[in-house]
Amino acid sequence: MRLTVLGCSGSGPGPDSPASGYLVDAGGTRVVVDLGNGTVGALQRHLDPWELDAVVLSHLHPDHCADASALVVHRRYHPFPPFDATARPLPVYAPAEAPERLGAAYAPSAAERAETDLTDVCAFHPLTDGATATVGADVLLRAGAVDHPCEAYAIRLEHGGRTLVYSGDTGPSAGLVETARGADVLLCEATWPHVTQWWDEPPPGVHLSGRQAGEHAAAAGVGRLLLTHVPVWFDGEALLAEAREVFDRPVELVRPDATYEI
Repeated sequence: MRLTVLGCSGSGPGPDSPASGYLVDAGGTRVVVDLGNGTVGALQRHLDPWELDAVVLSHLHPDHCADASALVVHRRYHPFPPFDATARPLPVYAPAEAPERLGAAYAPSAAERAETDLTDVCAFHPLTDGATATVGADVLLRAGAVDHPCEAYAIRLEHGGRTLVYSGDTGPSAGLVETARGADVLLCEATWPHVTQWWDEPPPGVHLSGRQAGEHAAAAGVGRLLLTHVPVWFDGEALLAEAREVFDRPVELVRPDATYEI
């Protein structure tokens, strides 16, 4: 399995990175996990979008799904498509409201919003807590509910005896620990410092600090921790230092366009 970071800027794109998006190549099955602002452009540096086998959306905040519209345009209006996109709609695994949410983002007006339907080029599959699916030939996907202000899931991908887990966005969550248990790699959000001028401990139910990301990785017994989703207004190196204080296995801060072997 190979992970390529399309974007890792938290809460929106930054000057050096798109928002959240990750390309996973597992035995030739190509899956994009999250499609935040700017990620479809980055994707084209690494893969022809027509070669995608599926899209997985952890939740429906714009910094994790806004570029779904760009991908729909690519599949609907490319003048030289390699196949008929309506005959082979792209599987999209996402929270249940994704067809309406993404349709509303795509539509240019209230009138068209009422009629917009993306199912000509997308085949939607709703995620639920504990849901599993086989993606491509033999990639096992499992979703675990996590703690965020909207419906949100951690995503576990297994192939060839290797496991990658992505936290999505979450506050402290037993669901994340359970979903990540024993994984080779945990790609985990670390959005803010554990202590700031505004709090002595982070607010619950929103995001993880660097320290909390490390604590979740330790509790799940993962082999390696990759930190992501750092907003432009916080210092990623400081969050990395927090995680290293509580997790004694390899920890790294991901970079846009970097590739990691799982």
